[in-house]
Amino acid sequence: MSTKTMLIKGIPVLLFAALTLIYFSPLLKGKAIKQTDVANFKGMSKEIFDHRKKFDEEPLWTNSMFGGMPAYQISVLYPSNFIKPLTKGLSFAIPHPATIVFLSFLGFYFLLLVLGFETWLATLMAIAFGLSSYTFIVIEAGHNPKGYAIGYMGPVLAGLLMAFRGRQLLGASVFAVALSLQLSVNHIQITYYLMIACLFIAAGEAVRLLFAKQIKYMLITGGLLLLASGLAVGPNLTNLLLTQEYGAYSTRGKSELSGDPENKTSGLDKDYATQWSYGVSETFTLMIPNFKGGASGVIGESNKDALKHVPDEYREYIAQMDPYFGDQPFTSGPVYMGALICFLFVLAMFICRDSIRYYVLAAVVLSILLSWGKNFMGLTGFFMDNIPGYNKFRAVSMTLVIAQFLFPFLAAFAVRDVMENPKLLQQKRKEFLLALGLTAGLCLLFYLLPDTFNTFYKQTPDEYTELGSQLKKAGLPADQVPVFLESLKTAREHIFTADAIRSFLFIISGALLLLAFSYNKINKAILLGGLGFLICIDMWTVDKRYLNDSNFVPKQQMEEPFEPTAADLQILKDTMPDFRVFNTTVSTFNDASTSYFHKSIGGYHGAKLKRYQELWENHISKGNMGVINMLNTKYFIQKNQAAGQDAEPVAVTNPAACGNAWAVGSLQWVPNADAELAALKDFNPRRNAIIDKRFLNVSGIQDKSFDSTATISLKKYKANQLVYTYHANAKSFFVFSEIFYDKGWKASCNGKELPLVRCNYVLRGAVVPPGNGVIQFEFSPSSYKNGETLALFSSFLLLLFLGAGLYFEFRKSAPIRQQ
Repeated sequence: MSTKTMLIKGIPVLLFAALTLIYFSPLLKGKAIKQTDVANFKGMSKEIFDHRKKFDEEPLWTNSMFGGMPAYQISVLYPSNFIKPLTKGLSFAIPHPATIVFLSFLGFYFLLLVLGFETWLATLMAIAFGLSSYTFIVIEAGHNPKGYAIGYMGPVLAGLLMAFRGRQLLGASVFAVALSLQLSVNHIQITYYLMIACLFIAAGEAVRLLFAKQIKYMLITGGLLLLASGLAVGPNLTNLLLTQEYGAYSTRGKSELSGDPENKTSGLDKDYATQWSYGVSETFTLMIPNFKGGASGVIGESNKDALKHVPDEYREYIAQMDPYFGDQPFTSGPVYMGALICFLFVLAMFICRDSIRYYVLAAVVLSILLSWGKNFMGLTGFFMDNIPGYNKFRAVSMTLVIAQFLFPFLAAFAVRDVMENPKLLQQKRKEFLLALGLTAGLCLLFYLLPDTFNTFYKQTPDEYTELGSQLKKAGLPADQVPVFLESLKTAREHIFTADAIRSFLFIISGALLLLAFSYNKINKAILLGGLGFLICIDMWTVDKRYLNDSNFVPKQQMEEPFEPTAADLQILKDTMPDFRVFNTTVSTFNDASTSYFHKSIGGYHGAKLKRYQELWENHISKGNMGVINMLNTKYFIQKNQAAGQDAEPVAVTNPAACGNAWAVGSLQWVPNADAELAALKDFNPRRNAIIDKRFLNVSGIQDKSFDSTATISLKKYKANQLVYTYHANAKSFFVFSEIFYDKGWKASCNGKELPLVRCNYVLRGAVVPPGNGVIQFEFSPSSYKNGETLALFSSFLLLLFLGAGLYFEFRKSAPIRQQ
């Protein structure tokens, strides 16, 4: 490749940087994006960061949430992974999290370049992919790992297709590095969905080679890609091993409880996994963003124009109603691919010469069907019960990232084929008109006949009936209720039709540009410039609905997202090293603010320990004080009822909290998890401990009574280390108010190993000998040590593999094309 060619191909990179910086310009002015999940992350990870700074080590455990849990899916550093730092090198000095969009541009551009696409066409489609609405919704929410995983989808597929289409070793090495980078951002769900797309496309490529009688090439390529997959996993082994190990004990693992067997899987319960299911008709948001009203919120803030069509007497009230009327509980915004991209995707299915279109279509259709979740439970249930790993993920609507990725990918083929054969649209006039009818034609029908395709009320639950009932209870005259509901429908209908005609106009404009080029009225530059202008205007303006200047706040606000209340300050005066707090003024199990200051019995995380989740659902949430006390809940944060509704919350001491550890006189044996959980209903944690019979083989535990007068005191606290001293006149059984997790926690008594048992469903217990003694707990999972050793070795192997690919095949500079 000549220097001039390299410079030309480098210009789009500067364009990507410019577009990113313009969109995220407030980041350059000392502001930050107000990302809810980032604030929650700072809350849940505060103890981890403090420990890391103070002791210069990874704690691997935190007690700040849910009584205690592994830190694996919160914050752990993996120094043996030499591949992960490449992300910073690729970011081109773009400020985080704008780097997500830049990497999306760059990765997709690379994908199309290695397939031989013309530079500016590759640029155009990279912009279309990078500006997909879901990426901006992800950034606004603070789901940054998900955003980075989406950004790395392009290079992964690029490597796979390079390997199948002429550059075996180089393609496999690119695939390995790109996949390793994607795995390093730790969003396995996106990687899982990308692998589904890759399997479809790889199968298609294998079939093509089979028909071309290139069986040897096919087998070698398959072998190299399998090797590349293993090498990609290597640098990420520590994280993956810990995730797999912990997953069996988390909410993503199988429950030991026997209730509701139809709803249970070996992973998440079906109703939980499918809670966010895309509606069947909601799929049209891929082409019309406000097909179901857009993002949840209030009409008066996001769709003021719609209120102009509402009667004056109801306008103020309709302004406070939710514009969204889809099937999901709520949404931050729709998955929108771009109206013109949808048209080009459909057109590609009719005119594209490359057989890849069939396998892309199959992957897209599957992603859409799976996104319907509970609305297409036959397929979803089959996948959850039979496809390995699928039931570990929630929010099935996320499968639409496959469509988000493959729509602009296949759209690029349509534009390339037209550019290479300007008469193609004349030759395939019927196909062109059919594609236009299936996209622009539908948009026009939606605009002209909105009632035929939408009800404008949420169906689950029946919003029309429920809202009508609420209005009557609120005192609205019965004859005015239908008028109010009709006014709500009118506003939502306007939101829908405004976007329907908008998408129609974008598609028609793009189609006219293609026709003008086909009839030699404009050249390639004008065609690509025109399409680029339409796509940018379309996508940019929709993205601004969900991430705009109002989402930026002073950087200090995100660096320190939580301000302590008077209750927090009161509790922080307590110098005891380890106790828990129950904050009743927030949604306890969806709150990370308490964890920022204290050790909370609640928290915010999608992969908490399953037993703790079950304990919350069955006992803590129902106010079982025995359970709350055994968790050493020393303080409650409550509303100050006496001082009025707007008064600051207060901290109330709980004198019945059991403390860090205590002795019990007897053990209550139960046969299984169901009985263990049920036995917590009416029990005194000070008197006895409830234990599953599976621990009967532990030495010394078979005794019928123990010294209940034994004393124990916590002398040293670290997140990953606890030291107690005790005195007992006879053999004693201590209950420790610490979460049981035997994949890393080890105990010793006076230097000798101390066997641990699980008691009271989630806590640790141990039999100790009489006398004075020192008990020490340490969290040191072997998976972390072993994983880091293997990851270090694997990082070197992967870099060598990449070097081999570059050395042996980089001279093959001709772009790869369809075979």
